[in-house]
Amino acid sequence: MKLTHHLLGGTAALAMTASSVAAQDASVKIGDLTWTGARAIGYVIKAVIDGPLDSEAEIVEGLSDGNVIAAGMDKGDGSVDVYSDLWMPNRQNIWDTYIDGAQTVGANIPYEGTQRMYVPSYMADRVTSIEDLRDPEIAAMFDKDGDGLGEYWAGDAGWASTKTWQIKFESYGLSDLWEAEVLPDATFKALLESSIQREKPLLFYYWTPEWVHAAYDITPIEEPARTEGCENVDLDAEDWLEASSFSCASSNAEIYVAYSLSLEERNPPVAKFLSQLSMDPATVNGWILEIGRDGRDPQDVAEEWVAENMDIVNEWIK
Repeated sequence: MKLTHHLLGGTAALAMTASSVAAQDASVKIGDLTWTGARAIGYVIKAVIDGPLDSEAEIVEGLSDGNVIAAGMDKGDGSVDVYSDLWMPNRQNIWDTYIDGAQTVGANIPYEGTQRMYVPSYMADRVTSIEDLRDPEIAAMFDKDGDGLGEYWAGDAGWASTKTWQIKFESYGLSDLWEAEVLPDATFKALLESSIQREKPLLFYYWTPEWVHAAYDITPIEEPARTEGCENVDLDAEDWLEASSFSCASSNAEIYVAYSLSLEERNPPVAKFLSQLSMDPATVNGWILEIGRDGRDPQDVAEEWVAENMDIVNEWIK
């Protein structure tokens, strides 16, 4: 009986050890967000997990819808575990639903970003503020298709900020003079390059950190200061444009890495790393420059940076 007891005990211990190892070896799935900063951060996370943490991570190609990524993290089934660049308050609904609400998603220490409307600096003497956009002659300068409305780039179709800028232009009373262009970021970057080369008028949304600020001379336009009640946005409403208002400058964003709390059981070292991850905006901008402007492979950039900055990485994974 004692022998049987010891054998059973040994079997149970082996099973527990195997279970623990399996948990730490659980593959981590990272969403494939489309903007360069998100891709850069995703690949750095992958490089840390694959390298110093001696585990396994995968960028899930094509999984770029933020709402789908958030719902997958909430399930905790390993289909997707990481949202690499969660802009707040742009994604307030995700935060309210899964981080504060269901408490199935965690987040790290954020870095700061800005969101503004820009013109090339050779236009900065003509367009300095939202008030200038009320001038029909100014709007006509930006009318590229001859329909009587000036165009501005509001962003990519899948971005919450794209809806936000349409709400802003409606709230500023500009919809009779302006219309949003909704184009992929890569398409817009090509348009930005050609417009600046020819010194053509261009009005567009952009953010920091991003490499366009290093590559081009661009100037943000002024918006009214923030006041109580100036931002009342419901992007999930069926009639989101009519149901929302936003008549002031955007607050600076706090940008997080969000992750499924199921990793605390499935891969504890990765969960600890993601909770302790703290990035400097200048560092993020450096990754973006190499990937976005210089065309380097994001995995190469990430792996080189991790190898050369183990002092920082060790703070993340200690």
